[in-house]
Amino acid sequence: MTTISTTSPGLSPTEPDRDCPLCPRLAAFRAETRAREPGWHNAPVASFGASDARVLIVGLAPGLQGANRTGRPFTGDYAGDLLYSTLLDYGFAQGKYEARPDDGLALVDCRISNAVRCVPPQNKPLPAEINTCRPFLAATMATMPRLASIVMLGRIAHDSTVKALGLKASAAPFAHGAVHKAGDIRLYDSYHCSRYNTNTGVLTPKMFQAVFERVRADLG
Repeated sequence: MTTISTTSPGLSPTEPDRDCPLCPRLAAFRAETRAREPGWHNAPVASFGASDARVLIVGLAPGLQGANRTGRPFTGDYAGDLLYSTLLDYGFAQGKYEARPDDGLALVDCRISNAVRCVPPQNKPLPAEINTCRPFLAATMATMPRLASIVMLGRIAHDSTVKALGLKASAAPFAHGAVHKAGDIRLYDSYHCSRYNTNTGVLTPKMFQAVFERVRADLG
């Protein structure tokens, strides 16, 4: 059974195949969405950005009408509006974000990935699905020779990244604005930039920007 693509154009061995069967529930949901919306991406969403970047941003999973529709992480939903405007403000992106993969936006010294590469029902992956997809996250980090900073958006991204790095959970507890170390890599925690979190005041744009201000300052 092929589980990692090595030949698909534009994909590296860090990415699942388009028809990855490893998580049956997610594969079934993907098939249902393909039938309903055949013009959407409806496949695992590959990381966005160059592998020689120093910064990796780890999100939760593709949004149904965001990355699952467009094929680019955080593209097409509110979370992307806040994320990409912040990256532009702090020099981690250039161009103009227009919520579509052909908008010409380019990342600068930055890469974006997800803890889970396929869209989960109700935006809620199961623990087994997070564990199954973690090798792709670990492989992504392993192919980034200059990696110095990882920004983890939300607890699931935090927990999966910490496990992928081989750290004990007690050594890096999640808290918005917290900074941890994994060897030479700094780990930055943030609440996820979802519409729910911003609408309820859990995360404000200022709080989110402060995380990237710290990353920029630490990189020098």
